[in-house]
Amino acid sequence: MDIRSAYAAQGYASTRPATAPKLDTANAGSEGKLAQAAGEFAQSLQESESIAQAALTGGADSQALVEALAQTELAVEAAVAVRDKVVEAYQEILRMPV
Repeated sequence: MDIRSAYAAQGYASTRPATAPKLDTANAGSEGKLAQAAGEFAQSLQESESIAQAALTGGADSQALVEALAQTELAVEAAVAVRDKVVEAYQEILRMPV
């Protein structure tokens, strides 16, 4: 083994912790907000599904069913809009020259 490569490997090992990504405490809540939004989306879908089942069995009126379906439609449209923005941003990143 060449001594120069040993020094290079040793230097790399010593600087590796310095280049490791650090947890950004200022933006740590953004991951929680995304998880919270996904949870609220899933909860909205579950509530609408339970209202739809209740309406089919006669446990809920048709007005509640229409409101639940409208709320679900709005939630799905919002999720699709967010997905489209993420895909658009990803495609823009791919178009950037290296």
